[in-house]
Amino acid sequence: MSETILEVKHLSKSFGSNLVLRDIDFTVGKGDVISIIGASGSGKSTLLRCINLLETPSSGEILYHGKNILAHGSNPAQYRAHVGMVFQSFNLFNNMTVLENCITGQVHVLKRSRADAEKHAMEFLEKVGMAPYINARPRQISGGQKQRVAIARALAMDPEVLLFDEPTSALDPEMVGEVLQVMRRLAETGITMLVVTHEMAFARDVSRRVVYMNQGVICEEGSPDEIFFHPKKPETAEFLTRFRG
Repeated sequence: MSETILEVKHLSKSFGSNLVLRDIDFTVGKGDVISIIGASGSGKSTLLRCINLLETPSSGEILYHGKNILAHGSNPAQYRAHVGMVFQSFNLFNNMTVLENCITGQVHVLKRSRADAEKHAMEFLEKVGMAPYINARPRQISGGQKQRVAIARALAMDPEVLLFDEPTSALDPEMVGEVLQVMRRLAETGITMLVVTHEMAFARDVSRRVVYMNQGVICEEGSPDEIFFHPKKPETAEFLTRFRG
């Protein structure tokens, strides 16, 4: 049994009278690669944004190493430094070069020296194949390259958990493969990953666990084999019929 890093308990989120998440429970263990799948509007991205405190849950708990980060007196900024996020729209700073994008968080949040931050950034930019582009600005590189820079930037912060919010959904089809390849290689290194995705082959082949969400609840979760080939719930089977083959 791996060490539990995150535990979500009875999490709910409403926007006005619209209940988007209802009584969500699940755990994330060290080294887990968990894919969250489901139709658009099922609450997947909202769940990820709640876990990273970009949205404040309406009720429930999020335990990080056993401590409720929603409790009064907790330090959200400190917690967020351990939980990286890769967005579908990249969220790079357009006025900075590729290298500066990967340095600034390290210097300002982790208080690293610029020299250390640069060395660390280069390590991950090389891993994602973006070292030749360190002086480019985001407008000068493709969507797939932007996303690889965003992944390097998140990794340079040494997160304990890396969250991916539909990281390929804003990409042209020919660029999806290059980003998924980087994510596959990351999964093999043992980093803990929580991935909201529509890429079913990735969820099936790379995940340790798959969570299927429907209408704001976790409908079913299990191993890729259980979810994709032996689903227990008819809703899961219906959702997956178009992806089998």
